[in-house]
Amino acid sequence: MTEQPDPVTIVIAGGGSAGWMTAAALDRFLETGYRIRLIESEEIGTVGVGESTIPQIRLFNEALGLDEDAFVRATQATFKLGIEFDGWSRPGARYMHAFGAVGRDVGLIAFQHYWLRARRLGLAKSLDHYALNEVAARADKMHRGAPLTGPAVPPVPYAFQFDAGLYAAYLRRFAELRGVERTEGKIVEVIRDGKSGDVAALLLESGERVAGDIFIDCTGFRGLLIEQTLESGFEDWSHWLACDRALVVPSAGTGPLTPYTRARALTAGWQWRIPLQHRVGNGHVYSSSHLSDDEATALLLANLDSEPLADPRPLRFKAGKRRRAWERNVIAIGLSSGFLEPLESTSIHMIQSAVSRLLKLLPGRHVAAADRDEYNRQTDFEIERIRDFLILHYQANQRDEPFWQECRAMELPDTLARKIALFRANGNIVREHEELFTEVGWLQVLIGQGVVPHGYHPLADQIERGDLGEFMETIELLYAREAGRMTSHVDFIARHCAAPR
Repeated sequence: MTEQPDPVTIVIAGGGSAGWMTAAALDRFLETGYRIRLIESEEIGTVGVGESTIPQIRLFNEALGLDEDAFVRATQATFKLGIEFDGWSRPGARYMHAFGAVGRDVGLIAFQHYWLRARRLGLAKSLDHYALNEVAARADKMHRGAPLTGPAVPPVPYAFQFDAGLYAAYLRRFAELRGVERTEGKIVEVIRDGKSGDVAALLLESGERVAGDIFIDCTGFRGLLIEQTLESGFEDWSHWLACDRALVVPSAGTGPLTPYTRARALTAGWQWRIPLQHRVGNGHVYSSSHLSDDEATALLLANLDSEPLADPRPLRFKAGKRRRAWERNVIAIGLSSGFLEPLESTSIHMIQSAVSRLLKLLPGRHVAAADRDEYNRQTDFEIERIRDFLILHYQANQRDEPFWQECRAMELPDTLARKIALFRANGNIVREHEELFTEVGWLQVLIGQGVVPHGYHPLADQIERGDLGEFMETIELLYAREAGRMTSHVDFIARHCAAPR
């Protein structure tokens, strides 16, 4: 009888969304040959601000086999069709980065070229009239499944707004039922192998020694394994993304249950509003060089829709990334790998994509340098392109406050400068490789921030003026009719997935 080798042990240091998303996914897909252990301490809190997501979260939940309605109930979630940006280009101006299609491409060229020509001719309205998700979101509507009015209308992609702490708890129950071993305890020492320099074990306050082959660092900003132990290094991006603090506070759920997240620009940063079933999540992200903590607190509380349910909780951070998210036999996932403010709701997604990369490049008992290098290359590409998208929101503005003036004057990363120049010339947007945000996402933010192209693709001139006007009007009418048939967001939740009171 052939003796079975010992399983490869993967030890996850830290819980929260990062730890339990990682544990749940690894356990779901690594059914044999691996042992998954997670170490966390109830005494060590988590940041827990990632309450808003993008549609890719549905792929993660579906891959785990989670029932969507049960998940929504368990996490007090609501549905999300996009993000509204209030006052970002200038005070009083609003636009939405809505999920899904904008208009309809024709032939070889994208919709924006026809829209740009139609706007010049006075035949088109603002861009929001041609995005079904925004039309529905503005009317507080929600729908999932096949279009209600026929195949000429695109489907409605959606994400969720949920309580990140409840999501972690939900995944913990899921993972533990499947066999993930959770150990309660504080890590007091990281033990390295004397020969290789790899991490060999974690020593807990109780005296227990937890050995492993692969270690996942989900210890948040402190990066206990990846930075404090292995000194991976940190690439500082605060010269592009100057906000370095946040205040977080829940408020009573008495306001509108909007199917979108709101990001409102303030004097030296911005404030989020995320409506959940049981409360509203609020936060003020700001630059401490331009605003005192007391001023930031006063602004946050003054802009709440309802009574605060707690005192504002402060957070400090620095925008940037680890120079190597995978170092030796340690992979950093979540805040330990780097941080970008939650302006476009990417925090949860970056955990998800990191887990997906890890599964594709999964090592056995020994790490191959080629696999590690490819993981780091893909991680760097993803976060750098997300970084560029966030910088665009800050740099393309016409506000008067010193903070915003400095943002407008900043020197851009070459990758972003090229993208803006390409769009400003003739309305072209190129999505490179597998960068997260699509062409229509860039389109909505570029136009919303006031970046207007000088020209458009010449093929847009080949359609007759009357036909162009009819094309624009037809799309607008189709989307308005579809949204009109949808259920209200409140009623949709009540019908399918209301959390128990």
